[in-house]
Amino acid sequence: MGTRHVITGELKSRIDRVWDAFWSGGISNPLEVIEQITYLLFIKRLDEIETRELKKAGRFPNAQVTLRFGADEQELRWSRFKGLDPETMFKTVAHKVFPYLQQLGGDGSTYSHHMRDARFTIPSPALLDRVVTMLDTLPMEDRDTKGDLYEYMLSKIATAGHNGQFRTSRHIIQLMVEMTAPRPGDRICDPACGTAGFLVEANEYVRRVHPEVLHDAGQREHFHQKMFHGFDFDGTMLRIGSMNMLLHGVESPDIRYRDSLAESVSGDAGEYSLILANPPFAGSLDYESTSKDLQRVVKTKKTELLFLALFLRLLRTGGRAAVIVPDGVLFGSSKAHKELRRMLVEDHKLDGVVKLPSGTFKPYSGVSTAILFFTKTNSGGTDHVWFYEVTADGWSLDDKRTPLLPAEKLGPGAALTDDEHAKNNLPDALARWARRDGDELQRARTEQSFCVPKADIVEQGYDLSLNRYKEIVHEEVEHRSPLDILADLERLEAEIQQGMTDLKAMLG
Repeated sequence: MGTRHVITGELKSRIDRVWDAFWSGGISNPLEVIEQITYLLFIKRLDEIETRELKKAGRFPNAQVTLRFGADEQELRWSRFKGLDPETMFKTVAHKVFPYLQQLGGDGSTYSHHMRDARFTIPSPALLDRVVTMLDTLPMEDRDTKGDLYEYMLSKIATAGHNGQFRTSRHIIQLMVEMTAPRPGDRICDPACGTAGFLVEANEYVRRVHPEVLHDAGQREHFHQKMFHGFDFDGTMLRIGSMNMLLHGVESPDIRYRDSLAESVSGDAGEYSLILANPPFAGSLDYESTSKDLQRVVKTKKTELLFLALFLRLLRTGGRAAVIVPDGVLFGSSKAHKELRRMLVEDHKLDGVVKLPSGTFKPYSGVSTAILFFTKTNSGGTDHVWFYEVTADGWSLDDKRTPLLPAEKLGPGAALTDDEHAKNNLPDALARWARRDGDELQRARTEQSFCVPKADIVEQGYDLSLNRYKEIVHEEVEHRSPLDILADLERLEAEIQQGMTDLKAMLG
């Protein structure tokens, strides 16, 4: 697991200062701040591409170049307007640059497409001037720094999002990515992608473990254009998710508007070889607004069950999934709950259930969750299911979620001592997952991880809650004899009586 570069405190404090500037300028919703910064980063990037293309044209007169700014549009370029006085810059950006952004959609790239309804909401010339100056001096040349700077900004969306969305912690995403080990030929999909955290992490994993994808022309094209797919029905999330991918070095991921549970799946059915997701568990939908394709798989109004049905439809045969579900999915007793679990065990291959501690998603949500790992086979294949109980994920399980270990000891790739394992179980979970068909089969059900044969799961009505199978070791406790205890009680009683008599005498 390569070391992650951590951006310096100095860079963080520069971003914090811009944040404070937005705050004092009257924009306090972190999502809106990120959105405005995202537009400006996009505008800056357009200028950088233009400069690159102009250089190319200068060096190779016959080369094909794509210029986006006409002779009369030069004032719209970042390099031009950033030097203007705040008033003039404000007028240029509000009345010329943003209208230009909104009509860009025609060039077919995902980013331009998501800019069509871009709204400029920075309220004053002074604030715009500060933000432009700060973004202009951020070191955005290096992919890792760029990506980490944007991630740091995204970490500020710490308040619960709307429609039950919230960011999945980076270390949980890393665990799921490491456990599913994306391959160069995969087509990866997150049907509830939000800020695209799963896709970003999968991209980092593939670059690290399969560096050859960026050297071979065919593989490189697949990587930039066909590997990453994210759907969301929130325009802000699509813009942020697209920019997140772009800054992490993926040129044109397929990040698009889709109301995943409402639209027909037929166009995308069987398209993907890996699904990574933490879908919203926001209650129930009306049958009318739910895709008939999904109702045919399982008749339910519960979003978490509909998402599981969707994942099974989207996966190609042999495709695999790692998805976060609320605990209720594991043991819910409704017909739909049972049927879905039966399908996973009987019709496909249920690989594993990783129970997460209930504070994992604080402060957004205290709901208990688990990660389900399964492979779509359409022909069964579950012979045993591997269970792992994560009791510590490296962070305190209260609302503060403070790290319990130094940065290099967090996440699933850290090398830990036994004492440190007690504070971060993720590296152990990853190591044992790799041995789930080997020595893990021998582990007793009193251990932190163990395997359960399919027959036992069938017998329990397809219940997948870890506690149903875990055996608790009761320690032998030495008890004193009841007569001893009674004698003690009599002695105490006598002392109390004596005390009360003494007290009465004093008060006499």
